[in-house]
Amino acid sequence: MPRSSCSAAEAYGPHASESFWSCPGHCGVGVGFLAYPFALDTCVFIYLLEENPEYLPIVRPMFERIDAGALPAVTSTLTLLETLMVPYRAGDRPLADRYEALLTRSKGLECVAISRAVLRGAAMLRAVANVPTPDAIQLATALQRCCGTFVTNDRKISSLDHLRVVQLQELL
Repeated sequence: MPRSSCSAAEAYGPHASESFWSCPGHCGVGVGFLAYPFALDTCVFIYLLEENPEYLPIVRPMFERIDAGALPAVTSTLTLLETLMVPYRAGDRPLADRYEALLTRSKGLECVAISRAVLRGAAMLRAVANVPTPDAIQLATALQRCCGTFVTNDRKISSLDHLRVVQLQELL
């Protein structure tokens, strides 16, 4: 049964901000290993566009479904910063343009701006779970959008009470 709110108080104790985690509508509905909507970490985009031979067979079908609007997904605008840095440093404007197009024009992908609410949630994750700032922003974005799953390959990120972390390595 879908949950209609994501409670930080349940996940992180009495100091969590209930308004940040409450979300309208249906949260966490899904099939297989993904609960809809789901969130993607930066590495997933890198594996796709740089055609990582190990992970491409997993991420390409996922992005085909996202782009078709069949698989709703979110990521933080932090992903744009993280994916553009290396192409800009290398002077690879075409790759930077591909990242930006993927993040801003995919039909089923919402690139969520870093709001005050996300920053408060990230601060809470840092305070309660000692999560590094970039990861805390990504996770807070996922929780704010009531995602049931966060897809990454960062082994330092672990599941939270209301957010299952799926490691791509485990899907090989």
